[in-house]
Amino acid sequence: MAVNVMIVDDLAFIKIVLRDILEKAGFRVVGEASNGEEAIRVYLDKRPDVVLMDITMPGMDGLTALKKIREHDPAARIIICSALGQQRLIVQAIQLGAKDFIVKPFQPQRIISALKKALDIV
Repeated sequence: MAVNVMIVDDLAFIKIVLRDILEKAGFRVVGEASNGEEAIRVYLDKRPDVVLMDITMPGMDGLTALKKIREHDPAARIIICSALGQQRLIVQAIQLGAKDFIVKPFQPQRIISALKKALDIV
């Protein structure tokens, strides 16, 4: 059974890198978004198994989108992606229900392990 993943990041090249890592590991990317508002719409339409979401985006940021998605679906599995130096935001994300966080630049194995952890796959 394939795991459906949604990618949320305002930078196109980050989405390309993440899609490549995920697809090579056997995950299926079912949706992408470039900001928080779009993330909510795509999430509600696609209902992915897990979301990889950037914190810092124009318009609605990742923390606000995380909170709103979890209001619609308390079981949503969201992994936050952040740059180094955003520890306060990472703590806030975990408090809002993020399952894990990944620090940029991405290490492919760290992404896969975060997804497996969020999905309770050993």
